This record gives sequence, C-alpha cells and structure tokens, in this order.
Amino acid sequence: MAIRDVLKMGDPRLLTPALPVEDFASSELAQLIVDMRDTMRALNGAGLAAPQIGVGLQVVIFEVSTNPRYPDAESVPFTVLINPLLSPLSDELEEGWEGCLSVPGMRGLVPRHTALRYQGFDAAGQPIDRSVNDFHARVVQHEVDHLHGILYPMRIRDLRQFGFTDTLFPGQDLQDD
Repeated sequence: MAIRDVLKMGDPRLLTPALPVEDFASSELAQLIVDMRDTMRALNGAGLAAPQIGVGLQVVIFEVSTNPRYPDAESVPFTVLINPLLSPLSDELEEGWEGCLSVPGMRGLVPRHTALRYQGFDAAGQPIDRSVNDFHARVVQHEVDHLHGILYPMRIRDLRQFGFTDTLFPGQDLQDD
C-alpha cells in the first residue's frame, strides 16, 4: 500500500497537460494505478488524476460508495479510465458544489454537463464506453479536467460561491478535501 503525496494548487505540475498512456502492460502503470487507488481511498476522495500525484499521464480513477465528503451522492463504481475522451450528451449544465484533494479545505459552485459519454481504456487496455449523468458525470469531468491542467476553481462563474468548507457550511462535518 503506497499513499502518495497530493500536489496542491499552485504547483505548476497541476497546470501541465498530461500525455497519453502508450504501454498498458508496463509494471509502472500497474503500480501507478494501485498507488492512486490507495491514495484516493485513504483521503476519502471521489476520484484522483495521475497529475495530482506528480505523474503526467492521462490516467484517472474514481469511485463513490459510502463517502463522508459526499453523503448524498449516488454510487459510482471503481473505474480506471485511461486516455479519456468526453462527449456531452446535451447542452444542459448544472451547478454543484465541488472540492478537490489538490485544493484542500475549500469548495466552489461549478457548472458541469449533466449527461455525458466517456470513452477510453481500462487498466488492461480494454475499451470503455459509458454514458452517465448526474454525480457520476460530474466526477468524471472534474477528474478529466486535471489531465488538461484545469482545476475546478478555474471553472467557477461567481467567486462569491467559492470559499473554505467550514465557513460555507458551518456546523457540517465535511472532511478536508
């Protein structure tokens, strides 16, 4: 089990676009995925992108079962998504509160597509093609943004809807992001 350090907003590596994975059979990729899973779960994250732990490859993982940071979120199965391509299924956007392991202790109201199709590959290089909506769609968009050097505060339309979690939601036991 390897818990990796998560880079924080301000680190230039978070702003650098990630490169596609070319070798799905490498032991380095397999270890990266294990480290990402262990790190995400240890920090109660809903997802994690390789650039967040300093690896500039197009790899994201996500999963939501019981998560104290998102108590009302629907379940999202553990997924490894490599070299993803997102296609919105409608123009409908919905604003929702987001946090990020790279922006600890803060939340912001972020517009995201409510439904999308994501394509890419799993850890073994097998194709993935899913259509999802609601929180699942939000999580995928958030994580894939990291592969393009985008952090969620860059998407906030009204900075009055961005702040420290304990100030925005006083008395709620939302863990640090």
